[in-house]
Amino acid sequence: TADHAIPLRYGDDALLWAAWLYYEEGLTQHEIATEMGISRPTVNTYLAEARDTGVVEIAISADRMRCLSLARQVAEHFGLDDCMVIPSRGGPRSLIDRLGSAGAQAVSRHLRSGMTLAVSWGRTMHAVAAAMEADGNLRDLSVVQTTGGTTGRVDFTPEACARLMADRLDARCIPISAPALVSTRAVRDTLLSEGVIAEQIEQLGRADCIVFGVSSLRPESTLHVSGLIDEAVRQHQTFSDAVGSVIGRLIDSRGQPVDGPLDARIIGLPLDDLKRRKQKIAVAGSVDKVPAILATLRGGYADILVTDAETANGLLRADGVEPRPPRPGSRRAPPAPADASPAGPRRIKKFLNAPRDAVDEALQGALASYPGHLRALDDSGRSLVSARDKAAGKVGIVIGGGAGHEPCFLGFVGTGLADAVAVGNVFASPPPDRVLLCSEAAHRGAGLLYIYGNYTGDIMNFDMAAEMAAAQGIDVRTVLTTDDAAYSAESDRAGRRGTAGNLFVFKIAGAAAERGLSLDETERLARKANANCHTMGIALDPCSMPESSGPSFPLGGDEIEV
Repeated sequence: TADHAIPLRYGDDALLWAAWLYYEEGLTQHEIATEMGISRPTVNTYLAEARDTGVVEIAISADRMRCLSLARQVAEHFGLDDCMVIPSRGGPRSLIDRLGSAGAQAVSRHLRSGMTLAVSWGRTMHAVAAAMEADGNLRDLSVVQTTGGTTGRVDFTPEACARLMADRLDARCIPISAPALVSTRAVRDTLLSEGVIAEQIEQLGRADCIVFGVSSLRPESTLHVSGLIDEAVRQHQTFSDAVGSVIGRLIDSRGQPVDGPLDARIIGLPLDDLKRRKQKIAVAGSVDKVPAILATLRGGYADILVTDAETANGLLRADGVEPRPPRPGSRRAPPAPADASPAGPRRIKKFLNAPRDAVDEALQGALASYPGHLRALDDSGRSLVSARDKAAGKVGIVIGGGAGHEPCFLGFVGTGLADAVAVGNVFASPPPDRVLLCSEAAHRGAGLLYIYGNYTGDIMNFDMAAEMAAAQGIDVRTVLTTDDAAYSAESDRAGRRGTAGNLFVFKIAGAAAERGLSLDETERLARKANANCHTMGIALDPCSMPESSGPSFPLGGDEIEV
């Protein structure tokens, strides 16, 4: 029955639902039977089958448990009806393709005969449409675009996404016979008064369910490549307030509409109408979209979210919530450590005074060893600049990231390299105030270029620092390093991490700035360097955090991790 429908976060996997309730939530078999609307013998059968098929190996597999835990936390924190979280990495398929499959599953749950489904556009929406399968029991379905059309230079236009969705569902496709973005408000009003277009917009207004993606405002984002961001939009005084876009409309960090640059020229569903819908499914992932997705949730534009684990983790952290690790179930014994031996689990030996002081002492050692190269900007020792004076009119290069990657990042400050570096805790982003301190010190009147890896915390904190620097009149550009070819497919380059390729981008940008090239040219060369970097991170042994006496993850003696 509808009262016992499998929650979205479990997919359509009743075995996983039963296993979670038993091993993680600690429910009795009788309680599980009541929760799932099945008999107690069926619960017993499900649990046995879950063990036999590998859903449960004494415990639910770590990846699935983490995704389920994150999905529940995101849904609870943001007041969503449901949330589905998939692993950020998963075999040869790109993240976008896997999000498309998950999104299609979410949409299929809400389709009923006679419904009208509104669909936005973009790479993720095209993947959702491609993953849909027709249900022979559904009749009289209609699919309508959420906006007018865009440039045909991409494959994921509003028309293409709606048509593909309709074809896959054996549904009727309702186009909107007008551009998504027109030149003026007057042109928009004239087109909306035309009978054919007015009827199509009326059909859109009657949509029962809406599925949409979320766009960041980065150069490779859907909004840019679809042609909706033109020079007039970029130059508008309110454009800098926007952090992302939903159905072609700009929103700020609180999820409020950004009036001005697009709103009066867009033909499509208004944001207020989107909020009033009862079935609003957002499908979006990748760490670079965290600010935009967070704004979408804050604005109340989604009831259901489909995303990936790293993005879900970033959403919670960005909204001030520390993600809770899945608690160990009370009904099972803990699994034996992967590296257990008759002598006991492996221990890592270290020379440390106190784990909490490890980063600060390492930085103090670097400053004492290289006084002619580095100096600290404050007592924290976490904001460092080149000890050598830089010429006025030079572009400043600011880099940064978590400790634990030495000699990165402080080792790449100097002549022909970066001008300043902000250092965080082990594997943690430096906070915005330290990045801002570096920015103020590196600024020589020609603007700044931030270069850092494509990680959720770094993106959020460097972006906040850039906003604070801009308020002081400093022109800041950003280049994210995305060289890790093992992380995702080339088609999902924007979702890749920045690893060893950092070195080449730092060096090329630093040399360009040292030669006196402009901010535009320095940024161009840095982007070109990043685009031509392809690396793979390989671990022969697991690392160990300062406060831990054991490895961070298991890795067998005859294994490597890529």
